[in-house]
Amino acid sequence: MKTMAYTLDKLPLETLIGPVARATAALVRLDERVARSPVRDGFVERQHFADAASALWLEGELVHLEDLVLHDAHMDIRTPTHELTRAHAVLRTRRRIFAQKPDWTLSRDGFLALTGRGSATAASEQKGRGGDGEGAAASSFEADDRNCVENDLLAEEFAEIDAVLARSSKILSGADVPGRKEETSRRDRPEPQNGLIYDLDWNEEERLAEWQAVLADTREWPSVLRAAILLEAWSDIEVLQHAAWLGPLLVAALLRHEGPAANHLASLHLGAKNIPRERRRARNRGDRLLALLDAIHDAAVAGLKEHDRLVLAKSQMERRLKQRRASSKLPDLVELVLSRPLVSTGMIQERLKVTKQGALNLVGELGLREMTGRGRFRAWGIV
Repeated sequence: MKTMAYTLDKLPLETLIGPVARATAALVRLDERVARSPVRDGFVERQHFADAASALWLEGELVHLEDLVLHDAHMDIRTPTHELTRAHAVLRTRRRIFAQKPDWTLSRDGFLALTGRGSATAASEQKGRGGDGEGAAASSFEADDRNCVENDLLAEEFAEIDAVLARSSKILSGADVPGRKEETSRRDRPEPQNGLIYDLDWNEEERLAEWQAVLADTREWPSVLRAAILLEAWSDIEVLQHAAWLGPLLVAALLRHEGPAANHLASLHLGAKNIPRERRRARNRGDRLLALLDAIHDAAVAGLKEHDRLVLAKSQMERRLKQRRASSKLPDLVELVLSRPLVSTGMIQERLKVTKQGALNLVGELGLREMTGRGRFRAWGIV
């Protein structure tokens, strides 16, 4: 357990000013573009998926976007892995944060709800919502959360059954099988951050208080510099043992609240993915802060590229909509494709209420790219 509090003195401010300005400019430019964008909703949703997959990548786990999209649509083609359910938890949390008012996340109710220290009441969350449409979206996300939690628990049960069957098969075949170690049920204790060690003495309350103290002490600092410091403090303090990915989401919510990213939720995991681990884990705090500022900048640049690609794809697909009947399903397919990294035949069938052959015909008319290279369980995306 750490005994020294996180301090803000001796920061190399003279070397941070330039990267802060650079990252701020990129972030604001992206936000201004998103605010007036015809593909805003699709861009935001795609960023949710990309950032969720990147969060697990930073922890050393590979989660394919295809599997995450299908799992989110309840159309898994295989038993969901534990890593996939964790990535889906990141995805649901991002949606939950974005569905609320910008100041909800770091408020008392929001912070308690997101860190698992308590549940915000329905009245409190209703107060934190923006308008009727935003409140309806939040209610929809919460309903999805309940369904996803049930499905994730079922997936864990199936995984445990598979493990028992595999062990039994090895024993019956005469293979050497190590003895099973007693361990606490996954439902009865939090998931350990590294998946191997669960520290019973981990004082999360004290660590959370220490991080919140940094949040309060930097209240008057520039937003992007403050974001980098809070990201570094979250990693240095090691606040949550089982959900290290929550820190960047809280910081992204802060950027949304303070203005540089008012119209989207910054994909800080996605930006950090482009930074070498040696820089992110450097011994010198100044080097770590520079790496995190570069991560914020890279997240904004990646967002600009993705946004421009979506705008171009939308304009190309809309050319195929000319002289179509008013009852054509192609416009709905365009919106669906823009809102997901990829779509499967089943997703098109369910969303557009068409047959399998009708879905395939629509895909052919729109000229989508086949992303999987398979004969079955195929999926498509924009070029």
